[in-house]
Amino acid sequence: MNYTKKIALSLTAAAFAMVVSPAFAAGGEIAVIVKTTNSNYWQNVQKGAAASAKDAKAYTMTFQGPASESAIADQVNMVENAVTRKVAGIVLAASDPDALIPALKKAWEAKIPVVLIDSMVSDAGKKYYQSFLSTDNEAAGEQSAKALISQVGKTGKIAIMSYVAGAGSEVGRVGGFKKYIEANSKLQIVGPYYSQSQMATALNQTTDVLAANPDLKGIFGANEPTAVGMGRAIVQAGKAGKIVAVGFDGNEDLKNFVKDGTLYATAVQGSYSMGSLGVKTVISLIEGKKVPAFVNTGVVIVTKANVDLPEAKNVLY
Repeated sequence: MNYTKKIALSLTAAAFAMVVSPAFAAGGEIAVIVKTTNSNYWQNVQKGAAASAKDAKAYTMTFQGPASESAIADQVNMVENAVTRKVAGIVLAASDPDALIPALKKAWEAKIPVVLIDSMVSDAGKKYYQSFLSTDNEAAGEQSAKALISQVGKTGKIAIMSYVAGAGSEVGRVGGFKKYIEANSKLQIVGPYYSQSQMATALNQTTDVLAANPDLKGIFGANEPTAVGMGRAIVQAGKAGKIVAVGFDGNEDLKNFVKDGTLYATAVQGSYSMGSLGVKTVISLIEGKKVPAFVNTGVVIVTKANVDLPEAKNVLY
């Protein structure tokens, strides 16, 4: 059973057994709180959230995130402040699986419905939110590994450039990637290395990995800033087209890296859908309606072959 199926099964009873009584009449502020506002990925989440909020005339939306994904205490404060000002609902992408739980408990005690997007919290917090919308990160990691193996084969050396150790999305995504590689090839894995979702850090780490491993056949960058830094390092090292690189997420830089051959592929999440469906789901909860425990927002593997086709254009940002 994969990671997401386990989540869905563990949440189903809680999500459907718990009746969320609206704390307010329909309407009010929906607080969308993400891991950072300094990323095109999260800005695309904002676009989706804003579109749904615009359609829901009785509601207003606020959008917040820390300066970086590693500023976890700042995100905790944002959630606590939203509870204090008695928002109608919260849509949250949790930067840490444990640190946000006390703040989520406060929301639950205040009868403020919470929808998680992108990243899970640990089991201790499962009673404090009502729905989780995300990529099936384990499956996405597997798809990324398949794309890499299709080009490098089943022997040799590859590297993993990851982001924040222990983040819910990272555990599933990088775990799924490694699990597939180990089960289906004899590839040796170097890393993972953790960029803390800082592009410059990923660039420096990738530069060092390429220099220390001249026989490297492939490399995986597990989120947007990490993959962008990885791509830039590959270009600077003169390795574009000489090493098979697979990224994750789909901003303009990554799209261009696919087009020019720096990346063989990038796995692009439905970030717009996360924002859009996150707001729609929390509105349903505010209005006392039942919602699914888990919604898989999916990924598309974007390569030169499909980068200009609708299936890729609908998710690139």
